[in-house]
Amino acid sequence: MSEETKNVQEAAEVANQDEMEQIVSLKKGDTVKGTIVKIEDNQAYVSIGYKYDGVIPIRELSSVHLDNAAEAVQVGQEVETKVVSIDDEKERLVLSKRAIDSENAWEELEKKFASQETFEVTVADVVKGGIVADVGVRGFIPASMVERHFVEDFSDYKGRTLRVKVKELDRENNKVILSQKDVLDEEFEANKQKVMGELQEGQVLEGTVQRLTQFGAFVDVGGVDGLVHVSEIAWSHVDKPADVLSEGEKVKVKVLKVDPDKGKISLSIKAALPGPWDTAAEKFHTGDIVSGEVKRLVNFGAFVEIAPGVEGLVHISQISHKHIGTPHEVLKEGQTVQVKVLDVNPSEKRVSLSIKETEEAPAPAPRSEKPSKGSGVRKEDLGDNPNVSLNNQGLSITLGERFGDKLSKLK
Repeated sequence: MSEETKNVQEAAEVANQDEMEQIVSLKKGDTVKGTIVKIEDNQAYVSIGYKYDGVIPIRELSSVHLDNAAEAVQVGQEVETKVVSIDDEKERLVLSKRAIDSENAWEELEKKFASQETFEVTVADVVKGGIVADVGVRGFIPASMVERHFVEDFSDYKGRTLRVKVKELDRENNKVILSQKDVLDEEFEANKQKVMGELQEGQVLEGTVQRLTQFGAFVDVGGVDGLVHVSEIAWSHVDKPADVLSEGEKVKVKVLKVDPDKGKISLSIKAALPGPWDTAAEKFHTGDIVSGEVKRLVNFGAFVEIAPGVEGLVHISQISHKHIGTPHEVLKEGQTVQVKVLDVNPSEKRVSLSIKETEEAPAPAPRSEKPSKGSGVRKEDLGDNPNVSLNNQGLSITLGERFGDKLSKLK
């Protein structure tokens, strides 16, 4: 026998011996590696070098629910499994990929939990109260920990890749809680500080309306929300932000204040627009008659708004042709009136107005008639009126005429 033939026989004997040892030593609980050779009837068949292939039932493929075995493995993929049961008479070898994945996963999850590492997972299922991902064990992401905002329906999340951190770990109870919100919050805060460091007071930029409340609107300026208070939305009065703005709307805003310590940004929409007084001189001229609304009544007059943000004063002397004690006698707040522009001073933000000059002056009251020639005036008729004197020229003439003939007879 040649040396070469002898070596081949020895190699074959060793291989047979190894195979026999594997067959003999294979038992429940053993860990074995193999290759997926077939996926059929919702289970995977694995070649591990044994005299027949092992099978991984769908329930042993993953720690989460699967509709199809192909969701977990593919033909040709190498896998590590644990022997669940072996029956040589029936040639039935049941393996579990899930058991090995679970054992390996806990060590990795504990490391990730300790370091708060961010890692990716694929959403395997949507369940009541949240979503589930396979991380070697069943990882649960509660609905409140999926996004930074409220999500009503997660039905389209299955198959998505999320970036998560381990929020809670309890190996004894096989409990793993994951959170994507923590990752998003960290990124948001980091971006917020960056953006706030770049913002400058007085800067004008474009933003997007994110949320509307009773007291104002939150506008996104580069991934960070700033507040536009309701008083800063428009030059005219705004009761509710929703009356003039809508979510998703693009708006220009001016940065009023940046407070990095408190994480607050104050914005203004109206300050980014031309001010009403900037165009007042072009819109209003002396002598113009315009319509306005009485905004405030004070003792010395009434303030009337003739354009959004432009109020003029109607002095009490310019309210009515008749004498009035207070503006409240003839005007009320909210009333619409016609006014005449007397003077415009945009630099001082002052407009002088008149109501009475838009109205026709009443006819003067009739005057009492003067006594005619020859009319008799008696001293007792004058009474004690200090404004009338007997030396009055008109009165002297009348007396002369009255008593002239009698005086002539005495001559």
